[in-house]
Order: sequence, then structure tokens, then C-alpha cells
Amino acid sequence: MLWDFSFNLPTKIEFGIGKINQVGNYVRELKGKKALVVTDQGLRKAGVIDRVLYVLEEQGIKYVVFDETKPNPRDVDCMAAYELAMQENVDVLIGVGGGSSMDTAKAVGTLLSHGGTISDWYGLNKLQKPITPLICIPTTAGTGSEITFFSVITDTTTKLKMNILDINVAPTVALLDPELTVSLPAAVTASTGMDALTHAIEAYTCNLAEPITDAMALYATELIVNNLGTAVFDGENIEARKNMLVGSLIAGIAFGNSDVGGVHCMAEALGGLYDTPHGVANSMLLPFVFEYNIPSNVEKHAKIAELLGASSIGKTREEVAYEGVSLLKAMAAKIGIPKMRDLENISPEDFDYLAEGATKNVSATSNPRVATKEDYLELFEKAYNDKH
Repeated sequence: MLWDFSFNLPTKIEFGIGKINQVGNYVRELKGKKALVVTDQGLRKAGVIDRVLYVLEEQGIKYVVFDETKPNPRDVDCMAAYELAMQENVDVLIGVGGGSSMDTAKAVGTLLSHGGTISDWYGLNKLQKPITPLICIPTTAGTGSEITFFSVITDTTTKLKMNILDINVAPTVALLDPELTVSLPAAVTASTGMDALTHAIEAYTCNLAEPITDAMALYATELIVNNLGTAVFDGENIEARKNMLVGSLIAGIAFGNSDVGGVHCMAEALGGLYDTPHGVANSMLLPFVFEYNIPSNVEKHAKIAELLGASSIGKTREEVAYEGVSLLKAMAAKIGIPKMRDLENISPEDFDYLAEGATKNVSATSNPRVATKEDYLELFEKAYNDKH
């Protein structure tokens, strides 16, 4: 654990049923004259975005909509949204949806405030000032992007996921309304919930963890483990939806101030090459990286295992920790997460390339146990061949 640390949270958080009704007030508070609403076609068709647009219209806020965001947001789509924002003289951004929409909005804000192209801003602490004011409204309980300091974008040339990592990319306001997550399909609830769990576990176990993030990560883990199944199988249960959204938020704050690790290094390689949904990729890989990392800190992994339901009676801490591996697999299977080998486009022939990509990930050095290309290759093969 780090005992020399800093902690930042520049985003104002508003949480609760009906918070969506405050969006117009915040646009005015930010002195916005015209907003760009960044979202995706799925939310447009489902009518979720209509609730946001209705509030904006009722409160007299001018807006234009960009709804071409894709899963694993791409640089070309970010540039298209930026060009629309420039054409429409937009001065405030509203990201509505999952992490893809919010990360796209962050990228657009970066371009509006700094110019250039997306690739100019990949890396750590390259921004000179805060991005264009951004209000984030999550409709999933998974990414925590509404409060994190980075934007993850797929480079369509290299097919690698790249990161804008800077406190200046943090949203100005996060409006979290649990009612917006009620209509989320079970499969998406499952994968985004496992994404949030991965954030919590990696925030707690990575080698940049510190006391504040540890406390948040453990509480987030508890909330997610105790509510994800209910949210998946009883989506109308508003208490479960509230708890999942809080869990995702707190996990986001935790890993935003510590980091993630090997699971994300591998998952982002998968997502960049195959466009695998991020939550699904994390879910499939989490048990195997968790198992690999246990020797780095047995006690921390045992604590996570206990929150997952492992019994400590008559067992060593190491035995408790390793029970967490089977519990993570069982949890994912119960809520319908597929096995890696069930995804038709994934080929073992690409594992060498994916392992190389994992080692180059910006979070590779944060994994609590050093992992070489050969280690990642073995983990990809283990996850692909697993039948349990």
C-alpha cells in the first residue's frame, strides 16, 4: 500500500431519482449557450435519450445530438462529433450512455479546448487546461467514466485502445439517476456490472492502491456482489439499481485515483482487435488474472474472496484467496457471461499479438505481479481453454 499519495475528485456528483431534471440548470450554471448531446443509436431507439432532450427543451436549452457513438469508441467517430460541435458552435457537452458515449464526449471536449487530432493527446498529462465543460449522465452501472480522469479511444489505424490520461479531462458534473438504468437489458446489466466489479478489485489489488481507494474499492465490491444478480434477473428492482449505480461510481473513484491492472491490459487488447464489449472482456479474464496475482498479496485477494462468499473457517488465507477464483467464474456464469471460446471471432492465432499489446498497455506496470508477454500469452490461452 502507498502511504505517500494524493487524491482528486474534480467532478461534482449529483445522485438520486429525478436528478436528470437538473441537467438544464447545470448547462446554464456552466454558461452554456448550446449543448452537444453525445449518445448512441441504441439509447435513441429505446427512448432513453428523449428524457434528457425533453428536460433540455422544457428548460429552454439549445442542443444538437450526435448519436453515432459505437462500443469501444473510435477515433474517427470522435472526430465526426468534434466537427459537428464546431459547426454548431457548441460550448458545453452532455455525455449520455455508457462509457463509450462519455469517453467520446471527453475526447470531443479535448479537441474543442486544445485543437489538433485525437492522437495528439494520447498519453499522460498532456492537456494544458480543463476541457470544454462536460456533464455526464450514465445509463449503465459499470464504467465509472462519469468521474474518471481518462478517455479510452480505439485507434482505427493500429487497432489498439489508447488513453487520454489527464485530470483536465474529468467531467465537470456527473448526474446519476438510477431510473435511467432500469430499462437496461439483462445481458448489458451483467457485463457492465462485472466491469464495475473488475474496477473495484483491480483498484484494491494494484500496486498504486492507497488507503482511501482501498476503502472505496472494498465497499464497491460489497455493493456489486450483493446486488448484481438481482439487477440482472429483476431489472425493475430500483434498490438493486441504486446500489449498482453507487457501486459503479465508487469503484470508478477508486480506480481513477489508483489504477487497474492486468485484466484491463488484456481486455483492452481484445477490445481493440475484435471490438469485444469491454465488460464482457473483463468478465472473461478476471478470474485468471486474479489467480495469477494472488502471490503478490495473499491477504488482499483473500479479503476479496470473502466478499465474494468464500468461507475462512479452517482454511489458510491462501486457500481462501484461491477460492475466489472459482467464485468469480461461478458469478459470471450465473449471470450469463460467455466463455472466451464461445465468441466466434476470437482466434488463438492472435494471442501472441494480444499478449504483446497487453504488455504495452498504460496500466501494465500497475499490475501487482510483474507479467511478461509470455505470462499474458499463457493467461489468454488459459482463459480460452477453460471449460469450468
